[in-house]
Amino acid sequence: MATESHWEREAENWVRWARTPGLDAYWDYGASFFDHVVPMPGGLTLEVGCGEGRVARDLVNRGHRVVAVDSSRTLVSRARDADRAGTYLVADAAELPFPAAAFDLVVAYNSLMDVEDMPAAVAEAARVMSPRGRFCVCVSHPINDAGAFSDPGPDAEFLISGTYFGRRPFEATVERDGLSMTFRGWCYALGDYARALEAAGLAIELLREPTPADVSGQNRRARWRRVPMFLHLRCRRL
Repeated sequence: MATESHWEREAENWVRWARTPGLDAYWDYGASFFDHVVPMPGGLTLEVGCGEGRVARDLVNRGHRVVAVDSSRTLVSRARDADRAGTYLVADAAELPFPAAAFDLVVAYNSLMDVEDMPAAVAEAARVMSPRGRFCVCVSHPINDAGAFSDPGPDAEFLISGTYFGRRPFEATVERDGLSMTFRGWCYALGDYARALEAAGLAIELLREPTPADVSGQNRRARWRRVPMFLHLRCRRL
């Protein structure tokens, strides 16, 4: 089944998950993306794959004028409910309903690995980006996707038992603090993302492998200081 349909089915679970303070990694990693990867506000900003809208709201709070899109009607509706002044549209990341060069900044925060055709989504981001614009991306780190820790402990070994290379489906159900969320998407190697960017006429100008901020004060993500959980990219036209 298409990943888009999956997110529609999981929409209400995701709203509860994303809006529970401190629950998921966004609370420990989001600030490093906004502070060190995203440029200062300029013209219009597009967020691709906005979900329930937390990234768009954080961009607005930092001065950006944001248009946000998602394939899930329920998630777009919930994003509008949380930000009545915002612009949230139902749209396919691989077929954006905007003219060329309409945005100075395009943001894809943890959405490229959820679309059916990642290279097409990258090409569309490049198409709607202005000549001097930037494309800022957060994805699950390809190393993270390729392996797993051997146990829950902070010093657990990280093992890759399969392969790092090639497009591979991903699905996992996570239960935490009485909430349950099923994630489904695709795993890619770093080279897959690089080739998609190259094909779209984009070059990587900044690459970061952030460590968790541990805003909870509980050191709950200590092992992710040894292995990267996310990959941050800022891209420009070649």
